[in-house]
Amino acid sequence: MTTPSPYTFVLFGATGDLSLRKVLPALFRAFCTGELAEVGNILAVARSPMDAQAYHAWCEQHVRAHIKSDVWDEAQWKRFLATIDYMPLDLGRKAEFDTLAERLAKREGVRIFYLATGPSLFIPICEGLHSAKLNENGRIVLEKPLGHDLASSVAINDAVGAIFREDQIYRIDHYLGKEAVQNLLALRFGNAIFEPMWRRDLIESIQITIAEELGVEGRGEFYEQTGALRDMVQNHLLQLLAIVAMEPPFSMDADAVRDEKLRVLRSLRALDDDTVARNVVRGQYGAGAIGKTAVPAYTDEPGVPADSQTETFVALKVEIDNWRWAGVPFFLRTGKRLGERVAEIVVNYRATPYPLLGEATAHAGANRLVIRLQPNESMRLYCLAKQPGEGMNLQSVHLDLAFDQFFKGHRMDAYERLLLDVIHGRLALFVRRDEQEQAWRWVAPIQAYWARQHKGPKRYAAGTWGPPAASALLAQYGTCWVEEDN
Repeated sequence: MTTPSPYTFVLFGATGDLSLRKVLPALFRAFCTGELAEVGNILAVARSPMDAQAYHAWCEQHVRAHIKSDVWDEAQWKRFLATIDYMPLDLGRKAEFDTLAERLAKREGVRIFYLATGPSLFIPICEGLHSAKLNENGRIVLEKPLGHDLASSVAINDAVGAIFREDQIYRIDHYLGKEAVQNLLALRFGNAIFEPMWRRDLIESIQITIAEELGVEGRGEFYEQTGALRDMVQNHLLQLLAIVAMEPPFSMDADAVRDEKLRVLRSLRALDDDTVARNVVRGQYGAGAIGKTAVPAYTDEPGVPADSQTETFVALKVEIDNWRWAGVPFFLRTGKRLGERVAEIVVNYRATPYPLLGEATAHAGANRLVIRLQPNESMRLYCLAKQPGEGMNLQSVHLDLAFDQFFKGHRMDAYERLLLDVIHGRLALFVRRDEQEQAWRWVAPIQAYWARQHKGPKRYAAGTWGPPAASALLAQYGTCWVEEDN
């Protein structure tokens, strides 16, 4: 454990959905395990006129329900609330940032400004911090989505970059904080047996899935401005792809790791209208059932127009034009209201060159590695073994590593790890500007094609695995999506 450092954590958007569901519960977990310094403190900032006592009552009502039972402790909760102060702030009044500076002047440690707000507020907040000279030694945390396309992303980065240095900017992607993603790096670069197997000679294809059972959860108006491509593909999926495909960095320093991820993003085969039409599927969920519960269509959700063309599902085939991965297809998919909540990476190995022990060895995927990121983090390696009895009859078996069973101690969630990395000044798990803009640059032809063509997203029933076209996409390359119970 790193020695806790003094800090002042300024949380903008402190009454928003992200703060109550993710940020404050993660800070509480870290507080309970002693990973936050006793002299650390939180200053919650929002527009609502209230004082610290009223905000503590708000936390009791809204935040407490999102704290997992494995860390809940009533005494710790009261001590945690005592570290939280509150300040109402009107972004339109620069003088209020001077008041903020006065309140921070006597507080110890590094200053962290966490922007749990919409991206339209990033620039006004940064300009206000600059006007009060709060940018000089602080760290700024930016939540996704950072813009809605390449041009808007560049505009935000230019404005923020004029106020904060790049080494002060933490662009958060919470999937990079997941334990299984860290273990992916350990698997590849800490074990001599895996690295020789991580290349086109032995790998037939790779699938990356991030599936949700949830719908838009009352955020239809927000989701209408976002969609699955911006919400998931441009950041989470492409970041996971970059980690899976990257070359070994010369060290685990932040820029060494991010340099290698950038090289992968620059090696993605460019898209044009023909490849988008052939290799990208977009869908939108209709009415259906999740388990035994009936759920409405996306267009019946509050805040969503009946003629909405916003996608809630995307599947695509991606190729990487470099020496290691030439010819290996990467299949990515993400969606809402799918058959299961799961995030996983499936590495399908090639078939044996000759079916010496029967046809079971002759198809790709008989050997595969499944790295599950959620809901339960695990790794499973599939291989073929002889069934007991006469004859050489082979059966699929697997070797399991369930992290929660093997490692019995405290396990950080993604936001907890990332927030501690901000406090300790570690940038490796955060997205650098050039990475982010390269990802926007790559998805731009998809955005442009969808904007020009008049066909809307393909419909799929809630509770299924997306439109049939997503399965047809893989079928044309002789494979199928791997869906399994874990």
